[in-house]
Amino acid sequence: MAAELNDLKCNYQDSAKMIMNTEQKLVQLSGIAMFPGDICPELPVISSGAVVVFGAERTIMQGIKARNPDGTVNYTELRLV
Repeated sequence: MAAELNDLKCNYQDSAKMIMNTEQKLVQLSGIAMFPGDICPELPVISSGAVVVFGAERTIMQGIKARNPDGTVNYTELRLV
C-alpha cells in the first residue's frame, strides 16, 4: 500500500552512523525525521518508501510509531538512508 503525503513539517536531523544491514553491508544513515502524531494511520507499520528532504530523495530504512499508554501514536520516526 502506498501513501502520498505532501508538505509535512518535521524535526529532521542529519547523521553519519555506520551499521550493518541484513546483507552484511555497511549502510550510512543520512538522517532521522520525526513527525508529531501518526503521519500514515492507514498503515499499521511503515516498512519502506521514499521521502524528499530539502530537495534530496531519501529511502526509508525503518519506520517507528511511538505509542502512548492508551495506544494512540505520539510521534512517527523515519530512519532514512
